[in-house]
Amino acid sequence: MSTGTGQISRTPEDRFDGLPEFPWRARYREVDGLRLAHLDEGDGPPVVLLHGEPTWSFLWRKTMRPLLDAGYRAIVPDHAGFGRSDKPTALDWYSYDRHTALAAELLERLDLRDATIVVHDWGGPIGLRLAVEQRERIGRIVMTDTGLFTGRQQMSPAWEAFRDFVAGSEDLPIGMLVRGGCHADPGEEVIAAYEAPYPDAASKAGARAFPLLIPRTPDEPGAEVGQRTLDALAADTRPKLVLWADGDPVIPLSTGERFAAAIGSEVAHVVPEAGHFLQEDQGELVGRLIAEWLAA
Repeated sequence: MSTGTGQISRTPEDRFDGLPEFPWRARYREVDGLRLAHLDEGDGPPVVLLHGEPTWSFLWRKTMRPLLDAGYRAIVPDHAGFGRSDKPTALDWYSYDRHTALAAELLERLDLRDATIVVHDWGGPIGLRLAVEQRERIGRIVMTDTGLFTGRQQMSPAWEAFRDFVAGSEDLPIGMLVRGGCHADPGEEVIAAYEAPYPDAASKAGARAFPLLIPRTPDEPGAEVGQRTLDALAADTRPKLVLWADGDPVIPLSTGERFAAAIGSEVAHVVPEAGHFLQEDQGELVGRLIAEWLAA
C-alpha cells in the first residue's frame, strides 16, 4: 500500500500465528500514516524494552516473564520497519531522528513517568537519547550490548564485515543473522519467528537501513547528537545497569567495558554462554537480573 510516507509493506497477521513462547497480542497506533505495534503487558512500574537490529519485540519474550512475575509492566515496541509495525520500503525513509521521534511519541501517548528503559543494539542509540531528552519520563537505564555512535567509536572487524554484507544485500537473510549472533542455535522454530515479519525483500528495508545509519566520522548525520548524549549520560546520576554477554562477536565485552566507563558506570554482570543476542541465549537470566536490580 502507499501513504504519505511512500510505499509501505504491512505483514499479514497470520504470519504471527503460533509463535513459540509469545502469546501476547500487539496493540496498534497510527502515527504519520503508519500503523505501529507494541506490547503492553502487566501492571505496576513501567519497563520499556527496545530491540535493535534485525530483531523485533519477539527478542524480549524470555526477559519479559521475570519482569511480569515480579509485578512490573512491560512495554515493548516494534520499531517502524520491524516486527508487526508497518515497513516503509524506501531505504532513505529511515533515519536516527525519525526512529527516536516515533519512540518518543509512544512514551508521550502512554504518558509514562519514572519508567525504566532497557536497550539492546540499535535500541541503545534510540533509547539512551530518549533518556537524555525525556528525563521526566525515564528514571532508570539498563544497557545490554549496545552503545552510542559518535563517529569516533571503534567498530569491530566483524561489524565492518556485517555492514559491507548488508550494503550489498537486497534480500537480507534475517534468520541467518540472528543465528550467527547467538551462542547456541535457537532452532528452526525460533528462527522462523524472527523471519515472520518479512514476507519479501521489500519488507526488509528497515533492517537493511540500521547498519547504514551508523556514522563512521564525526561529521556524518547522528554523530553530533550521539556525542551529546554520551556526554550527558557521563554526568547523569540516575541509576544505570550495564549487562554484557561474555561472547558477543559484534560488540565484544571489551567494548562494553569501555562504553560503561565512558558513562561513569561498569559492567555489573557478564552474562555467561551468551552471544550478541543475549536475550535469546539467556533471556530469563537477563530478566531476573533486571528485576532484582529494580527491587534493590
